Amino acid sequence: MLDELMHAGPEHLDPAFVAGFDRKQGHPDPSEDLAVFAAHGLTDDSTVVDLGSGTGQFALAAAAQFGHVVAVDVSAAMVDRLRQRAAEAALSNLECVQAGFLSYEPAGPPVDGVFSRHALHQLPDFWKTLALERIAGMLRPGGVLRLCDLIYDFHPSQAEEVFGRWLDGAAADPASGYTRDDYVEHIRTEYSTFRWLLEPMLTAAGFEIVTVNFRGPVYGAYTCIKR
Repeated sequence: MLDELMHAGPEHLDPAFVAGFDRKQGHPDPSEDLAVFAAHGLTDDSTVVDLGSGTGQFALAAAAQFGHVVAVDVSAAMVDRLRQRAAEAALSNLECVQAGFLSYEPAGPPVDGVFSRHALHQLPDFWKTLALERIAGMLRPGGVLRLCDLIYDFHPSQAEEVFGRWLDGAAADPASGYTRDDYVEHIRTEYSTFRWLLEPMLTAAGFEIVTVNFRGPVYGAYTCIKR
């Protein structure tokens, strides 16, 4: 089995990096993702799993809306930070688990929703497909997968042009955003895949793709239903 810690990016395992992670990633607003789950029938009785939860930007907000939230991350530093934040917010319905896409073992009945943001790209494509099949296995029929990630929506011949624009738009200060060097590291050592490869993976894993929204050629959001 793949060692997901080796693919997590060493910075995500570093408590010093984790302490400044929220500022670096820009505090993404989870309201759109929460609204997607609500639009598909999830309520305050629902259970949602957040895979690759990081410091809990989504999980904390989800715990205020849904009955039970399980936040899963392979990084002990991330999990420790999220447990601290959950305790500060007195969220008794937020469970934190150190595990990865391939090692998380859900307890209890199938869940209503699974969320993942900017984490699946840590896995090579073979392992992505197995991870998606495992996600389908933990969802009830009709359950919702909301997947947001760095996904390449362009032809391979356009890579130099697309990456050039991406690098040109990088942050100058590494403490306040992702820099040119960060993006170069992502391209070279991580496993973002092409849209036209990811979508058959989702279908093969047992999902119906309901909506797709790309913000530029490298950021995509998928809403999928477990068949």
